[in-house]
Amino acid sequence: MNPTTANFEMALINVAILWMLTTPHEFAHAWVATKLGDDTPTLEGRVTLNPLSHIDWIGTTLLPFISSLLTGGFIGWGKPVNTNIGKLKYGLNGLLIVALAGPIMNILFAMVLVVIAASTVRIFPAFAELAAMAARLSVYLAVFNLLPVPPLDGSKMLIALRFPRVIYLELARFGFVLLILLFSLTRFGVWISAFSDSVLSLMFRLVHFL
Repeated sequence: MNPTTANFEMALINVAILWMLTTPHEFAHAWVATKLGDDTPTLEGRVTLNPLSHIDWIGTTLLPFISSLLTGGFIGWGKPVNTNIGKLKYGLNGLLIVALAGPIMNILFAMVLVVIAASTVRIFPAFAELAAMAARLSVYLAVFNLLPVPPLDGSKMLIALRFPRVIYLELARFGFVLLILLFSLTRFGVWISAFSDSVLSLMFRLVHFL
């Protein structure tokens, strides 16, 4: 296969996987928010598993496709779920619960993908490989999103801990730059990848044990 064609196909696969992982992640945020009394996600049509309601055409499609095509890796994001703290049960603590719902869903979905991969590896190895790859990325996204840097889900921990609003807003202004510096100047990305591999390995051992 021509290398250019292979890269193009892998870029499409990466975008498809990101769509698949983004949908339950954002749905979890929306669903938990409604259960805590905030009807904002319902009014905005976010309590659904329809991918078109959760993707950002730049962050979930164009940017990951281009970055995957050019570098082999990719970055991207889904369409954020809006919440009204004033309507959430438990207030700021409720906001934290909503924020953690996304990464937790990624872990649960990764477990489902591991079961699928383990069940199909002998009869459909290519499909099993894709499922395992998606499971690893799902774990990676869960860990990545827990970083306490705006706009990631983990930054809501700072809000729940009553982090000074002025400092939080400054972090939010430069959050994307901080993430780029963190991953380009340190081995943080490598550490997250290694941790994700360890979690994935544990999941496969658990499935085989059961």
